[in-house]
Amino acid sequence: MRLADSHCHLNYKGLAEDQPAVLARARESGVVAMLNIATREREWDDVLATAETQPDVWATVGIHPHEADEHPHIDTAKLVERAAHPRVVGIGESGLDYYYDHSDRARQQASFRAHLAACRETGLPIVVHTRDAEEDTLAILKDELGKGAYPGVIHCFTASGAFADAALDMGFYISISGIVTFKNARDLQETAARLPIERLLIETDAPFLAPVPHRGKPGEPAYVADTCRFLAKLRDEDADMLADRTRENFHTLFAKTRA
Repeated sequence: MRLADSHCHLNYKGLAEDQPAVLARARESGVVAMLNIATREREWDDVLATAETQPDVWATVGIHPHEADEHPHIDTAKLVERAAHPRVVGIGESGLDYYYDHSDRARQQASFRAHLAACRETGLPIVVHTRDAEEDTLAILKDELGKGAYPGVIHCFTASGAFADAALDMGFYISISGIVTFKNARDLQETAARLPIERLLIETDAPFLAPVPHRGKPGEPAYVADTCRFLAKLRDEDADMLADRTRENFHTLFAKTRA
């Protein structure tokens, strides 16, 4: 298999301490493309440094909704400025998280809109985080699309089937993580089984959410192969074909990776 891990955090604790070995294991598992995701401003330089030295790793710049309160100064102009870097291929992750509410909801929404405006200005895709905020997430995505088109992906998808349909109708991709392998993820499995293959991505969200059979360990990009095999069986598809299609989708969505 030749795979793309569309969302990982190579500079987080659990991976950063032995990043060369993590990357080597990923490549041995067939991973040929990794997107290293930023969640706060102080990470941007480190995330970019990895992408600058590893030809199969790219980066995003963005502020996670958990961090919105701490980053009122990160506006559209700041995001656009940093996104000019040749190894930055997306904006985010950004969105809404009402499960933890680590940041004020109004601040999360304002930050999310600033990221979406940066996507319109740069043409880069938004990487969307949403948890327990389906209605507001869809409302903001739809409202911002009314101001001008932008591409994007709903990362680590765990929302309802109705949310998936609405996101697909707006042109979004859906990224499936190792959560799909969990025994209690029946609703997610039902949705993942019917997603159109041309809009499907696979991710690890490493070092989080290690799939079966690695649960309890730090996740890493190598494990995207396990998620791909599980998803292929779930969808009654060939695993190599699914790896190829999701990798092609990754390069289509994150078009700057083709440069």
